[in-house]
Amino acid sequence: MEYLYSAWPWYVSGPLIAGAMVLLILMGKKFGMSSNLRTLCSIGGAGRLVEFFRFDWKKDQWNLWVVVGVIAGGFVALQLSPNAPQINEDIVIQLQELGINSTNSSFLPTELFSLDALLTIKGFLILLIAGFLVGFGARYAGGCTSGHAISGLSNLQVPSLIAVVGFFIGGLVMVHLLFPLIF
Repeated sequence: MEYLYSAWPWYVSGPLIAGAMVLLILMGKKFGMSSNLRTLCSIGGAGRLVEFFRFDWKKDQWNLWVVVGVIAGGFVALQLSPNAPQINEDIVIQLQELGINSTNSSFLPTELFSLDALLTIKGFLILLIAGFLVGFGARYAGGCTSGHAISGLSNLQVPSLIAVVGFFIGGLVMVHLLFPLIF
C-alpha cells in the first residue's frame, strides 16, 4: 500500500494556523489545550470543592471539540504515515548514550513510553512528577504552551511572550541538565 501522507510545508500549515487564529480573535475566543482540563474538571463537579472550577463551562465547550479534533487528527495521521520520523544521526548517537535505542523505529521512544517502562517505580515517579509540574506550570503561567505561543502571541500579549521564553528556557534546562541525570 502506498501512503498518501507527507508533511505539509510551512507555507501551507502556517497560513492555516494564522487563519484559525484570526477567526478566533474575531469571535473573541482564546485557544489553549490546558483550559480544556479546567472545563472537564468543572463538568465533573470539581467546582463543588474548588473555587477555580466554578465557572460557566458551557461557554467554553467549543474548545472541547479542539481536543476531539486533535485526537482524530493524530489517529488519521498515524494511519496515513506509519513510518517513524527520521531523527538527525548526531541526536540518535546522543540518545543511544543515554540508553534510548528505539529512535527512527517508533514515534515515541519505547524506553520511556512503553507500558513496561511506565509500570516501574522510576517510570511511575517520572510520570507523576512530570504531570504535576506540567499541570502546576500551566496553571501558574495562566495557560499552556499552545495557548501562549499561538493564541497569546497572536494577540501581542507581553505575558505570553514572557511565558514562551520561560518554556524554551525550561526545555533547554530539562534536555541539557536534568534529562542526562534522570537517564
